[in-house]
Amino acid sequence: MNYHNITKADLKNGDGLRVVLWVAGCNHKCKECQNPETWDSCGGLPFDQNAKDEVFAELEKDYVSGITFSGGDPLYPDNRDTVLALMQEISEKYPNKTIWCYTGYTFEQIQALPHLKFIDVLVDGPYIPAKKELKLKWRGSSNQRVILAKESLNQGKLIIKQDDGDTCVQNSWQGCCCGC
Repeated sequence: MNYHNITKADLKNGDGLRVVLWVAGCNHKCKECQNPETWDSCGGLPFDQNAKDEVFAELEKDYVSGITFSGGDPLYPDNRDTVLALMQEISEKYPNKTIWCYTGYTFEQIQALPHLKFIDVLVDGPYIPAKKELKLKWRGSSNQRVILAKESLNQGKLIIKQDDGDTCVQNSWQGCCCGC
C-alpha cells in the first residue's frame, strides 16, 4: 500500500485531535474530488515501517483521540489487507483510541468486510457535487453518512451520528426511522 501524507494534530476529520493517514488508491473517482492525486494506487510513498512508526508515535500521545483513514480510499481493494492489519494492531495497542474511516463505498456494499469490527465511525458513500452542503459535519455531500460502525454491527441496525451529536437508528440497513 502507498500513502500520500500523515497529518498530525488534525481537527477536521473526526472527533477530537487525530492523526490522519491519507492512503493512495481509489476507484470511485468522484467528480470534483478534493484529492484526485490520491486515486493512483502507485502514487505517493510506500507505507513502510518508518511511516508506521510515525503513525504510532502520534497515537502514543495522550491528547490524540485516534486515527482517521482517508485518501484515496482506505477500503480500495489494493489497500484492504494493509489497512485491516493496521486497524487490528491499533485496536489492540490503543484500545481507548477511536478509528474513523472515510470510504466511497456505502455501508451496505462493505458490510461483510472484517474492517468494520475495528471502525468506530465510518463516513460512507461517494462525494456527489449536486448534494454538496457546506454546513455538514465531517462530510461533503448529503448522501454521505456518519455511521457508528461497530455499534451498528453489534445491534444489527444502522446507527447514524447526526451533526448535532444525536444518533438516528435505522431498523434495517434500508430505512431510517427519522428521515435522515
